[in-house]
Amino acid sequence: MVKKVIAALQVGSLATNEETLQKILSYEDELRAKQVSMVCIPEATLGGYPKGSTFGTYLGYRLPEGREQFFEYFQKSINVPDSPEIRTLEGFSKRIGATVAIGVIERGGSTMYCTLVYIDPEKGYVAKHRKLLPTASERLVWGSGDGSTLPVVETSAGRIGGGICWENYVPAFRAAYYAKGLDIYLAPTVDMREIWRTSMRHIAYEGRNYLVSAVQFQGPKPDSETPYGWKAGENLINGGSVIVDPMGEIIAGPLIGEEGVVSAEIDTDEVIKARFDLDLTGHYSRGDVFQLTVNETPRDVKFVSQ
Repeated sequence: MVKKVIAALQVGSLATNEETLQKILSYEDELRAKQVSMVCIPEATLGGYPKGSTFGTYLGYRLPEGREQFFEYFQKSINVPDSPEIRTLEGFSKRIGATVAIGVIERGGSTMYCTLVYIDPEKGYVAKHRKLLPTASERLVWGSGDGSTLPVVETSAGRIGGGICWENYVPAFRAAYYAKGLDIYLAPTVDMREIWRTSMRHIAYEGRNYLVSAVQFQGPKPDSETPYGWKAGENLINGGSVIVDPMGEIIAGPLIGEEGVVSAEIDTDEVIKARFDLDLTGHYSRGDVFQLTVNETPRDVKFVSQ
């Protein structure tokens, strides 16, 4: 039995990536003192989540100012793994001695992706997952990932992997990750609602794995910048980060209304114990009736010469 500490770092995007990185780095001493083995940082922390933005888009037409807004957003996206931001996070991971899983806005050509980047304290960058299905109007500004970025990463705390925000509501997505044998399911998000935390308890209990959901925290916008339909003075993203055990019980958090660290000591032996009566890819599966095929080939353009 080896116990490890895992954490969610609840922070929000600032005006620039440099400022956001400095905010993350400001928690270095606290994370090192807690001796964390893995820390999850929310969806779109680097690059930002432009909540309330319309990008000048209406059904059937788009305004020029929306293109300018898209360009400004694109300027904050990063190359993965070749960017100074990733180099900074590699140093951060090494100094705290923990695997870092962080949500970023990744640029691929002229398209942006909502991406979860994995950084090992010894190896540096090791993997990424591009969100398969952006939610609702997110599809205006983010492309869709493919099956080639569904990694599982070995860490000192256990095998980690998972999805970003609402793609975790796709049953086949969850089933694919359960089949990969996770100890810790990651679900970074900007969804601050109580119903999200209910879903996180369900996913942990369904997969019989630990779960970490890191949620952004962003305070209110100035009255002149408050998004349409949003209450002036209300936090734009109110947090709610949690850690859940394999029996669906919240063991840390929720942290609401402020930034900070949510952490918990875990023992992955509990994963095996929890699967005594429910193992969805083992004794509780019916492969003779249900089959899931996961296409993990890249969908990129390929040039073939004779």
